[in-house]
This record gives sequence, C-alpha cells and structure tokens, in this order.
Amino acid sequence: MKKNIVYILAAVLLLCAAACSNAPQEAAAPTQAPAPTDGPTAPAQEAAGLYADIAIADYGTVTVLLDPEAAPASVENFVSLAKDGFYDGLTFHRIIDGFMMQGGAGEGAANVVGEFEANGHPNPISHVRGVISMARASDYDSASSQFFIVQSDSTYLDGQYAAFGHVTTGMDVVDKICADAKPTDNNGSIAPEARPVIQSVTIREVG
Repeated sequence: MKKNIVYILAAVLLLCAAACSNAPQEAAAPTQAPAPTDGPTAPAQEAAGLYADIAIADYGTVTVLLDPEAAPASVENFVSLAKDGFYDGLTFHRIIDGFMMQGGAGEGAANVVGEFEANGHPNPISHVRGVISMARASDYDSASSQFFIVQSDSTYLDGQYAAFGHVTTGMDVVDKICADAKPTDNNGSIAPEARPVIQSVTIREVG
C-alpha cells in the first residue's frame, strides 16, 4: 500500500514538472526602433551651414543643406535665384517615382558651369537618396535654374551632373509627391495643372 502511494506521488510530481516546463516564458522587452530620418520634424539642432527651405504647396517643406565646397558656382547660382524670388510660383514638371523629381524651370536664368568630373570639375557628392543636383541639357555648361532631388540611389549620374547638397528633412514630402505623380509619358512629364507648385525657396545660414 505504501509503495502504491509513493508511486502515485512520484507520478504527480512528474506531471507538475512537465506542466511547469511548458509554461510560457515572459517575453523580453522590445527595443525601440530608431527615429525615422525622413519625417517633417527638423533636428533639435541643425549643423552649421547654408540651408534652403523649399516650400511646396499642399505638401510641405523640403530642407536642403547646400555644399558650396563641392559645387560653389551651382550653390551661388541657386542661392541668388532663390533670394531674388525666381523660384516662387514655379513647379516640379518632371517626376519619376523611384528616381527623382525635377523643377525650377523658368525664363531668364543665366547658365552656370557644370561642376562634375566629366566637365573637369571634381565633385565628391554621390547621387544617393536625398541629394539635390542641377539639371542640364546635353551641353555640359547648360544648367541654369532647374534642379532635381534624387528619390532613390542613382549613382550612375555621378560625374555627369552637378550635385550641390542634400536633404536634411522632408524626404517624406518627396516620397509623397513622387507617389502622387501621374506622368503623361515615359519621361516623367507632368500635366501643367497637376504640377506641384514651389511656393518659395528660403535661404538661411546656421552657425
């Protein structure tokens, strides 16, 4: 009788041990994901430098840190046009989702030298996501007022176009514009009535 009781107690203990081993373990606390860098909120403290705030109607502002060391003539030209209000009311007329958005076409802007390797001007800026660069025709020195913002890495443009800065905040604006675009052809042409409007380009210096 005593042996039977011992066997029963042993069996009960084994069942308890098995049940305890199958109990769910407490999950580890999740680690917080890094804050996104593409959002509209500006950094708490901007690095010293020359900035351009490109305000786009119905979308928001894209802030660009200009690089006068890499492309001094391009930056000087862009800043001069912006301060004169040249870009106010102009549009982004060419948009290709997954590539870039191009704008700033207007009358009366002078040509600027093409500051890129193929034109004899070393330029260290690579055409990765967020870079701003000068648009041009086939002539290397035909850039004037038009610029483009790279949405997705396009390093094959390196050495062929004058990059002159990069976006610090507002890539969410670029992504939204590119996603909304409805090109009328394979070249990214946007119908006049559907082109995002540049309200202003404000130049400011920090530090």
